Amino acid sequence: MEAVLKKDKVGINLTEGKILKTLLIFAIPIILTNLIQQFYSMVDLMIIGKYMGSEGTVGVSTGGELADMLMPIANAFAMAGQIYIAQLVGAKDEKRVKETIGTLLTLMMLVAIVCTVFGVFFHTDILRLLNCPSEAWEQAASYMIITALGVPFIFGYNAVCGVLRGMGESKRPLYFIMIAATVNIVMDILLVAVFKMEAAGTAIATILSQFGSFAAAFYYLYKHKEQFDFELKLSYFKMKWEPLKLILILGIPQMVRSSFVRFSMLWVNSNVNSYGLVISATNAVGNKINKFLEVFVSGVNTASGAAIGQNLGAKKIDRASKITWVTLACCLVLASICAGVALFAPKALFAIFTPDQAVIDEGVIYMKIMIMHFFMSAITGTFQAMVTGCGFVSLGFLIGILDGVVCRIGFSLLFVNVFNQGAYGYWWGTAFARTLPGLLCFAYFMSGKWKTRKLLSDK
Repeated sequence: MEAVLKKDKVGINLTEGKILKTLLIFAIPIILTNLIQQFYSMVDLMIIGKYMGSEGTVGVSTGGELADMLMPIANAFAMAGQIYIAQLVGAKDEKRVKETIGTLLTLMMLVAIVCTVFGVFFHTDILRLLNCPSEAWEQAASYMIITALGVPFIFGYNAVCGVLRGMGESKRPLYFIMIAATVNIVMDILLVAVFKMEAAGTAIATILSQFGSFAAAFYYLYKHKEQFDFELKLSYFKMKWEPLKLILILGIPQMVRSSFVRFSMLWVNSNVNSYGLVISATNAVGNKINKFLEVFVSGVNTASGAAIGQNLGAKKIDRASKITWVTLACCLVLASICAGVALFAPKALFAIFTPDQAVIDEGVIYMKIMIMHFFMSAITGTFQAMVTGCGFVSLGFLIGILDGVVCRIGFSLLFVNVFNQGAYGYWWGTAFARTLPGLLCFAYFMSGKWKTRKLLSDK
């Protein structure tokens, strides 16, 4: 059987070569993957907004909160697998790579099933907590129930991509998501524009696209089973205690951190929804645009975390440090571009999703406020990638509390109640949410304590 870690077969070696070139070669497919993923998500909003108006826009956005709420769980365990696998790859430990892959896939599927059941049975309670406008309730309920059924495909896709990225492979996930985008756009047009199925049609298109990306990812894993030492039999999917323990140690704090952030965003959205349909629609469209623009910075940070993990596993401490500074430079350039778009073309961005002039006018204010958010995300994300790459889970947990609870909610209340900004105060709270986490991550990096941390691959 061929060795698992042959770099000419699976991924690239992130511990060698010029840092900027290696980072960009690895990051660009990740960015493109995230862009396409956000693009086909935005297609839902564009089509529903065109054919169903603001009620449909709010319905899809609010109904999609369940998937957004569960994504931190999928991302957390996929990232945990990626971090551990990256360090094992750097340390050239083939046996534990195989054990980790089987354990990660099984764990993700079990968690996904639980999340699906939760979404189907508690969708009404979730919509009430979100203060879903009555005009959009039926659309939101249909969207939430149907998309809950696609959660196992989301988790499965993320699990496989976490494995690939940990091994230095970022191109294949791009191909997988291209399949999903194609399916989503075609089915959106067919079910919503032609058959007039409203939000339910958009939801069906979404889960079909998610199935497409998962099927493609799993097929790749099976087709190249010799390179991964993958076996399609029950014994392979038996969870091993050591990798399971480390995935949980890494993943649970990451999940809680992300859940804090997501909870605070739900809190913001719920409060913004109480200001009426126009503000609610502005927030829904603005959040989509914000996510789209942020994929550039988040893609570089994802690549940086994997690269740092491999280099720490290979004991290349100085190279890991240099990767962080290169990442910061790249992210600041990207944040500047996003800020320019937000400043000079906000109306054009909002007009893509809605013909409602009132929403477009409010969108100008939304985008100007978010300029602060772009730069803080660039700085915080860079140094957080180092925290992630070295596996410092307790600091990651603290960052989540600061970002999700102390800062986002705290600053929102400050701007709403003290500065009397109304609905805009919640947007300002989001813009300032990452200030303290950014300072904390930067202080940790400059302290150099990450250099002496015991690597997971040493255990």
